[in-house]
Amino acid sequence: MASDGDPRVHLAMNAILSGFFSYVLLRGYEFAGGAAFSWRNFALLTLALMALTFIVVR
Repeated sequence: MASDGDPRVHLAMNAILSGFFSYVLLRGYEFAGGAAFSWRNFALLTLALMALTFIVVR
C-alpha cells in the first residue's frame, strides 16, 4: 500500500528548500555584480521556485 504522505510536510519542505536555494542564488547574483539582495526579490523567487516545483512534481 503506497502512501503519498502528509501534504503539509511536503509544503513545508518545499518552502524551506526553495527559500534556501533562493537565498543562495540571490547572494551569488549580488556577489557577481547583479542586483542587490532584497527581501522582496527573495520572497518572489521563493514563491516562483515553490510553484515550479509543485508543477513539476504533480
